[in-house]
Amino acid sequence: MRLPFSGQAGSGALQRLFVVMYLVVAVLLASVASASAGFATTGDPTESPVTWSVTPADASGPDGRSWVELEVDSGVSVDEHLAVRNLSDREVTFSLTAADGYFTPTGRFNMLPGDKQSVAAGTWISMDKTVTVAAGGTAVVPFKVTVPDNATPGDHAAGIAASIYSQGGSDGTQLGVESRVGFRVMTRVKGEVKPALSMKATASYDTSWNPLEPGSADLTVDLENTGNVRLSVDPYTMINDARWPAAGTEEARTLELLPGDRRTVSIHVPGVWPLGIMTLPVTVSQGVIAPDGATQSLDPVQESVTLWAIPWPQLAIFVALLLLFGGLFWGRRRRKKEVARLLEEAREAGRREAGTP
Repeated sequence: MRLPFSGQAGSGALQRLFVVMYLVVAVLLASVASASAGFATTGDPTESPVTWSVTPADASGPDGRSWVELEVDSGVSVDEHLAVRNLSDREVTFSLTAADGYFTPTGRFNMLPGDKQSVAAGTWISMDKTVTVAAGGTAVVPFKVTVPDNATPGDHAAGIAASIYSQGGSDGTQLGVESRVGFRVMTRVKGEVKPALSMKATASYDTSWNPLEPGSADLTVDLENTGNVRLSVDPYTMINDARWPAAGTEEARTLELLPGDRRTVSIHVPGVWPLGIMTLPVTVSQGVIAPDGATQSLDPVQESVTLWAIPWPQLAIFVALLLLFGGLFWGRRRRKKEVARLLEEAREAGRREAGTP
């Protein structure tokens, strides 16, 4: 990718600033592996951007799948295909790679970058290392998934990507960018399915300093897939018959956890009145995702979390009222004693004047 300025435009400091900005963009582009289409700019700014898509296919071309789902025995090989479509106006040679797959903290599927060594399902995929696709053309490339004899039962994630590498520079600064587009390859090795989910929840209370308004509770839920199959999870809490889901799971969007995945989600519950010690229920609905995409429901995981919700504003008002009424009470008593004393002094003065002992 050539930086869009020449030796005549701007100072060296401005150029270095642009370099930093493009490095950030490069990192973002290089992290994309789960999309089905992408673009990148070659090192020559006079050339149009390279745009391409990568999808699963059969021998004749794209077959409508978004990704590949396999269910096989250990020691078995499966032949598959991928289609690389070049949407650009010139011939392009793409690099083809496979790597271990994972879900990002935001729930997007990704695959290890090129500088990370795959140790699991990414090593099970073999294919040509490059493919050249004519302008506007589509190339179908076979690949093979070979499951080792000692593969453990359960789900194993990998990704396949077609990428291009571009390089450019200015004032001696070189910048290389690998842009890639691909799809996931999920392989379930047949055997005993052992779904398991662990959960740990904590909570805190955010006080509203307006005594006439409630505060809010924030729950943090740590989830870990300790089983051997992919899980669909939906954490939530129920308060006063209202359901509050985890952030990012609204509109029936559930989270997926691969075996060994850990995820931390938050649940924000507004309108909670401070009642001292409170116990909030946390529930995680879960299900096993089958290779065909169907979800088999499991018993939910439940836990109760305790938090302190001290009504500080209300207590402050109560103490102020207590002091006010206490002051009024003691003032009234003091005035009564003063009146009684004055009356007694008046009586005593009257007796002295009358000569009454």
